[in-house]
Amino acid sequence: MMRTSLAVLKARGRLSSATSIRRGLCAPALPPGVLTTHYKKRDRATDERWADVDMERFADETDLLIVGGGPAGLSAAIRFKQMCNEQGLDYRVTLLEKASGLGEHTLSGAVLEPRALEELFPDWKDRGAPLNTPVESDRAGYLTASSRVPLPILPGTPTDNHGNYVVRLGNFVSWLGEQAEELGVEIYTGQGGVEVLYNEAGEVVGVATNDVGVSKDGSPKASFERGMELRAKATLFAEGCRGSLTKEVIDAYDLTADSEPQTYGIGLKELWRIDPAKHKPGTVEHTVGWPADNSTWGGSFLYHLDPQDGDGENLVICGYVVALDYANPYINPFRMFQMWKTHPSVRSTFEGGERLAYGARALNEGGFQCIPKLAFPGGALVGCAAGFLNVPKIKGTHTAMKSGMLAAEAAFAGISELPETSDEDAAPAEGEEDEEAMPPPFTGPVADLG
Repeated sequence: MMRTSLAVLKARGRLSSATSIRRGLCAPALPPGVLTTHYKKRDRATDERWADVDMERFADETDLLIVGGGPAGLSAAIRFKQMCNEQGLDYRVTLLEKASGLGEHTLSGAVLEPRALEELFPDWKDRGAPLNTPVESDRAGYLTASSRVPLPILPGTPTDNHGNYVVRLGNFVSWLGEQAEELGVEIYTGQGGVEVLYNEAGEVVGVATNDVGVSKDGSPKASFERGMELRAKATLFAEGCRGSLTKEVIDAYDLTADSEPQTYGIGLKELWRIDPAKHKPGTVEHTVGWPADNSTWGGSFLYHLDPQDGDGENLVICGYVVALDYANPYINPFRMFQMWKTHPSVRSTFEGGERLAYGARALNEGGFQCIPKLAFPGGALVGCAAGFLNVPKIKGTHTAMKSGMLAAEAAFAGISELPETSDEDAAPAEGEEDEEAMPPPFTGPVADLG
């Protein structure tokens, strides 16, 4: 569609030569009619460029496989290993995270409710969890173009943040990763799951990781290396909102048959260093209203971090969320975010400050009625992959963690009931070569975690 539009504009003389030159400096154009080179859309078996390439994958096996290294996935891994230690068992837990380091793809200006953390690690303070900014002041307001109307926050209501903490969620995730590794969880960063593996019965038995060394035109480079298969007795998908493998599993097992359609929003976030005179550690502010109109759901957050959480600096986390069901097709969420920062009640916070980082992320907004069936043959969905964001509370880290912990307990119970592989089964038959790369016989997966 886009190439057709550009061709029409060029034929009419409305596309400058400068535009054409800039396009030439970018990635080479795909052949006519080709919209993607992804192997899931264009079968490599029919591409002669792949005819002589060895496509065999190395296979490894684990007991519990977790796809995604956020709060839900890491909490699942930790809880599973805790149960292993309690029972004196040595099950293998493997976690895949596509980012090069844990927490590096985590984007949230978070107020953390510590209930799930206290269940997971009652001694989290002694372990050095990066929760150094307790909420001291909690404010909400409705914005017009020129004024701010205070909104009440009643004790015990979902928006009451008494007892919660302002956190840099990436740092918190990194800390969770350290705890998981101490317990023996195998964490592989820079490895994304790209393909769900099924057995002949249609059960999920693991995932395959991404290939490397593929050109932009879809052809193999000299450095091409096949991804590997990780086969598991139970697989938990903790990819976050709209994960690619999660969507495939939901469709494969029709997990949304008895739930309402999920709805989504986009959250834009920035990290600022501000004037020390304006810095109020522990202050939490939320607003609704302007610049969103009455037919658009949108709101802001502004959190002041303690210098201990800000590497000794006076940092604030700010952001703006816009629901993606807006009726006006010309709405620009990023522009709305920038407009919000100019409001008279907000602007002074940023004057004289410096923006240090920024990003955006999709998020679930549907609520309880949109949560799909969580379990399927061979695994389960956890965290934001299943839509556990609690919109009235404006937070979801604690629910993501708790969902991972419960899934881990169900997986542990299911794996414990599977028949053990005997030494005779594991030994090679007489006359057969004992190849070091050959994994032991696979027992599993668990039938259903529900």
